[in-house]
Amino acid sequence: MYKVSLVHTVPSVYATFAGKIKEVINDVKIVNTVDEYLASDPAEKGVFTIDNMNRLLSIIKCAEMIEPNAIVVTCSTLSPAVEKIRPFIKVPLITIDEAMIIKAVELGTRITILATADSTIGPTKTKLLSEAKKLNKEIEISVEVCPEAYIAIKAGDQQFHDEDVKRRASEIKGQDVIILAQASMAHLEEEIAEICACTAVSSPKYCIEQLKNTLCR
Repeated sequence: MYKVSLVHTVPSVYATFAGKIKEVINDVKIVNTVDEYLASDPAEKGVFTIDNMNRLLSIIKCAEMIEPNAIVVTCSTLSPAVEKIRPFIKVPLITIDEAMIIKAVELGTRITILATADSTIGPTKTKLLSEAKKLNKEIEISVEVCPEAYIAIKAGDQQFHDEDVKRRASEIKGQDVIILAQASMAHLEEEIAEICACTAVSSPKYCIEQLKNTLCR
Protein backbone atom coordinates (compact mmCIF):
# COMPACT_ATOMS: atom_id res chain seq x y z
CA MET A 1 0.00 0.00 0.00
CA TYR A 2 1.19 3.50 -0.86
CA LYS A 3 1.17 6.19 1.81
CA VAL A 4 0.77 9.87 0.92
CA SER A 5 0.94 12.92 3.20
CA LEU A 6 -1.19 15.90 2.16
CA VAL A 7 -0.66 19.42 3.50
CA HIS A 8 -3.65 21.76 3.03
CA THR A 9 -4.56 25.36 3.85
CA VAL A 10 -8.22 25.35 2.70
CA PRO A 11 -10.80 23.13 4.42
CA SER A 12 -12.78 22.55 1.20
CA VAL A 13 -9.67 21.10 -0.47
CA TYR A 14 -9.01 18.93 2.57
CA ALA A 15 -12.57 17.63 2.29
CA THR A 16 -12.24 16.55 -1.34
CA PHE A 17 -8.63 15.99 -2.39
CA ALA A 18 -8.03 12.60 -0.76
CA GLY A 19 -11.15 11.24 -2.44
CA LYS A 20 -9.94 12.45 -5.83
CA ILE A 21 -6.61 10.67 -5.30
CA LYS A 22 -8.35 7.42 -4.38
CA GLU A 23 -10.39 7.57 -7.59
CA VAL A 24 -7.15 7.39 -9.58
CA ILE A 25 -4.68 5.51 -7.39
CA ASN A 26 -5.61 2.16 -5.88
CA ASP A 27 -4.38 0.94 -2.52
CA VAL A 28 -3.32 4.28 -1.02
CA LYS A 29 -3.46 5.56 2.56
CA ILE A 30 -3.85 9.33 2.95
CA VAL A 31 -2.70 11.33 5.98
CA ASN A 32 -3.92 14.96 6.03
CA THR A 33 -2.65 18.09 7.75
CA VAL A 34 -4.61 21.36 7.57
CA ASP A 35 -3.10 24.73 8.54
CA GLU A 36 -5.02 27.77 7.26
CA TYR A 37 -2.48 30.22 8.72
CA LEU A 38 0.17 29.18 6.20
CA ALA A 39 -1.83 30.91 3.44
CA SER A 40 -3.76 33.54 5.40
CA ASP A 41 -0.60 35.12 6.85
CA PRO A 42 1.04 35.97 3.48
CA ALA A 43 -2.37 37.04 2.15
CA GLU A 44 -2.63 39.58 4.99
CA LYS A 45 1.03 40.69 5.10
CA GLY A 46 1.85 40.54 1.41
CA VAL A 47 5.02 38.57 2.11
CA PHE A 48 5.98 35.03 3.07
CA THR A 49 7.81 35.61 6.35
CA ILE A 50 10.73 33.66 7.79
CA ASP A 51 8.49 32.56 10.66
CA ASN A 52 5.93 31.20 8.21
CA MET A 53 8.68 29.46 6.24
CA ASN A 54 9.81 27.77 9.45
CA ARG A 55 6.20 26.83 10.22
CA LEU A 56 5.83 25.23 6.79
CA LEU A 57 9.17 23.43 7.14
CA SER A 58 8.08 22.01 10.51
CA ILE A 59 4.77 20.79 9.08
CA ILE A 60 6.43 19.15 6.09
CA LYS A 61 9.05 17.52 8.32
CA CYS A 62 6.23 16.16 10.48
CA ALA A 63 4.53 14.86 7.32
CA GLU A 64 7.79 13.14 6.43
CA MET A 65 7.92 11.37 9.81
CA ILE A 66 5.08 9.00 8.87
CA GLU A 67 7.41 7.65 6.15
CA PRO A 68 5.17 8.42 3.17
CA ASN A 69 5.98 7.56 -0.40
CA ALA A 70 5.31 11.19 -1.29
CA ILE A 71 4.16 14.50 0.21
CA VAL A 72 1.79 16.83 -1.65
CA VAL A 73 1.26 20.49 -0.68
CA THR A 74 -2.14 21.49 -2.06
CA CYS A 75 -1.85 25.30 -1.76
CA SER A 76 -0.29 27.19 -4.67
CA THR A 77 0.58 30.16 -2.44
CA LEU A 78 3.11 27.88 -0.74
CA SER A 79 4.74 26.55 -3.92
CA PRO A 80 7.80 28.88 -3.98
CA ALA A 81 8.51 28.10 -0.32
CA VAL A 82 8.07 24.38 -0.96
CA GLU A 83 10.67 24.59 -3.75
CA LYS A 84 13.17 25.96 -1.22
CA ILE A 85 12.33 23.23 1.31
CA ARG A 86 12.49 20.34 -1.20
CA PRO A 87 16.29 19.69 -0.84
CA PHE A 88 15.79 19.00 2.86
CA ILE A 89 13.12 16.31 2.39
CA LYS A 90 13.99 12.68 1.70
CA VAL A 91 10.79 11.72 -0.14
CA PRO A 92 9.23 13.25 -3.29
CA LEU A 93 7.66 16.60 -2.44
CA ILE A 94 5.02 17.72 -4.95
CA THR A 95 3.44 21.15 -5.33
CA ILE A 96 -0.18 21.40 -6.36
CA ASP A 97 0.34 23.65 -9.39
CA GLU A 98 3.58 22.57 -11.07
CA ALA A 99 2.09 20.07 -13.53
CA MET A 100 -0.86 22.36 -14.31
CA ILE A 101 1.40 25.29 -15.16
CA ILE A 102 3.54 23.14 -17.45
CA LYS A 103 0.35 22.01 -19.23
CA ALA A 104 -0.92 25.59 -19.59
CA VAL A 105 2.27 26.69 -21.33
CA GLU A 106 2.04 23.71 -23.68
CA LEU A 107 -1.57 24.58 -24.60
CA GLY A 108 -1.30 28.24 -25.55
CA THR A 109 0.41 31.62 -25.53
CA ARG A 110 -2.36 33.91 -24.22
CA ILE A 111 -2.87 32.83 -20.64
CA THR A 112 -5.08 34.34 -17.94
CA ILE A 113 -4.55 33.55 -14.28
CA LEU A 114 -7.95 33.55 -12.58
CA ALA A 115 -7.39 33.58 -8.83
CA THR A 116 -9.16 34.23 -5.58
CA ALA A 117 -5.98 34.90 -3.56
CA ASP A 118 -3.54 37.67 -4.53
CA SER A 119 -0.70 35.74 -2.89
CA THR A 120 -0.90 33.15 -5.69
CA ILE A 121 -0.36 35.56 -8.58
CA GLY A 122 3.36 36.23 -8.22
CA PRO A 123 4.39 32.57 -7.84
CA THR A 124 2.16 31.47 -10.72
CA LYS A 125 3.47 34.15 -13.10
CA THR A 126 7.07 33.34 -12.19
CA LYS A 127 6.54 29.63 -12.83
CA LEU A 128 4.74 30.29 -16.13
CA LEU A 129 7.60 32.43 -17.40
CA SER A 130 10.15 29.86 -16.27
CA GLU A 131 8.39 27.04 -18.10
CA ALA A 132 7.91 29.18 -21.22
CA LYS A 133 11.63 29.94 -21.25
CA LYS A 134 12.41 26.22 -21.16
CA LEU A 135 10.28 25.79 -24.28
CA ASN A 136 11.71 28.92 -25.93
CA LYS A 137 8.15 30.22 -26.10
CA GLU A 138 6.75 33.73 -25.78
CA ILE A 139 3.60 34.00 -23.68
CA GLU A 140 1.22 36.81 -22.70
CA ILE A 141 -0.04 36.67 -19.12
CA SER A 142 -3.08 38.51 -17.78
CA VAL A 143 -4.59 38.35 -14.31
CA GLU A 144 -8.08 38.41 -12.84
CA VAL A 145 -8.50 38.26 -9.06
CA CYS A 146 -11.70 37.64 -7.09
CA PRO A 147 -10.92 38.70 -3.49
CA GLU A 148 -14.55 38.49 -2.42
CA ALA A 149 -14.62 34.84 -3.51
CA TYR A 150 -11.58 34.17 -1.34
CA ILE A 151 -13.32 35.66 1.70
CA ALA A 152 -16.43 33.62 0.92
CA ILE A 153 -14.66 30.27 0.61
CA LYS A 154 -12.80 30.91 3.88
CA ALA A 155 -16.19 31.51 5.50
CA GLY A 156 -17.64 28.35 3.96
CA ASP A 157 -19.92 30.15 1.48
CA GLN A 158 -19.40 27.94 -1.57
CA GLN A 159 -22.31 29.40 -3.54
CA PHE A 160 -21.09 33.00 -3.38
CA HIS A 161 -17.54 31.86 -4.17
CA ASP A 162 -18.66 30.03 -7.30
CA GLU A 163 -20.94 32.78 -8.57
CA ASP A 164 -18.28 35.46 -8.04
CA VAL A 165 -15.63 33.43 -9.89
CA LYS A 166 -17.99 32.81 -12.82
CA ARG A 167 -18.96 36.49 -12.94
CA ARG A 168 -15.32 37.52 -13.19
CA ALA A 169 -14.66 34.81 -15.78
CA SER A 170 -17.40 36.27 -17.99
CA GLU A 171 -15.21 39.38 -18.39
CA ILE A 172 -12.29 37.41 -19.87
CA LYS A 173 -12.06 37.47 -23.67
CA GLY A 174 -9.67 36.27 -26.37
CA GLN A 175 -7.51 33.88 -24.35
CA ASP A 176 -6.06 30.45 -25.14
CA VAL A 177 -5.95 29.15 -21.57
CA ILE A 178 -7.51 30.08 -18.23
CA ILE A 179 -5.57 28.92 -15.18
CA LEU A 180 -7.77 28.35 -12.13
CA ALA A 181 -5.10 29.27 -9.64
CA GLN A 182 -6.65 27.79 -6.48
CA ALA A 183 -7.42 24.09 -6.10
CA SER A 184 -10.69 25.18 -4.48
CA MET A 185 -11.81 26.41 -7.93
CA ALA A 186 -11.26 23.07 -9.70
CA HIS A 187 -14.92 22.00 -9.74
CA LEU A 188 -15.67 25.04 -11.93
CA GLU A 189 -13.23 24.04 -14.69
CA GLU A 190 -15.82 22.97 -17.29
CA GLU A 191 -18.11 25.93 -16.62
CA ILE A 192 -15.24 28.41 -16.87
CA ALA A 193 -14.09 26.84 -20.14
CA GLU A 194 -17.59 27.27 -21.55
CA ILE A 195 -17.94 30.83 -20.26
CA CYS A 196 -14.57 31.92 -21.67
CA ALA A 197 -14.77 29.83 -24.88
CA CYS A 198 -11.27 28.44 -24.35
CA THR A 199 -9.43 25.78 -22.40
CA ALA A 200 -9.47 26.02 -18.61
CA VAL A 201 -7.02 24.11 -16.44
CA SER A 202 -7.09 23.42 -12.72
CA SER A 203 -4.42 21.88 -10.56
CA PRO A 204 -5.86 18.75 -8.85
CA LYS A 205 -6.12 16.39 -11.82
CA TYR A 206 -2.65 17.26 -13.14
CA CYS A 207 -1.17 17.05 -9.65
CA ILE A 208 -2.75 13.64 -9.08
CA GLU A 209 -1.41 12.43 -12.43
CA GLN A 210 2.05 13.62 -11.37
CA LEU A 211 1.62 11.85 -8.02
CA LYS A 212 0.57 8.61 -9.73
CA ASN A 213 3.62 8.73 -12.00
CA THR A 214 5.84 9.40 -8.98
CA LEU A 215 4.44 6.48 -6.98
CA CYS A 216 4.41 3.99 -9.83
CA ARG A 217 7.77 4.64 -11.41
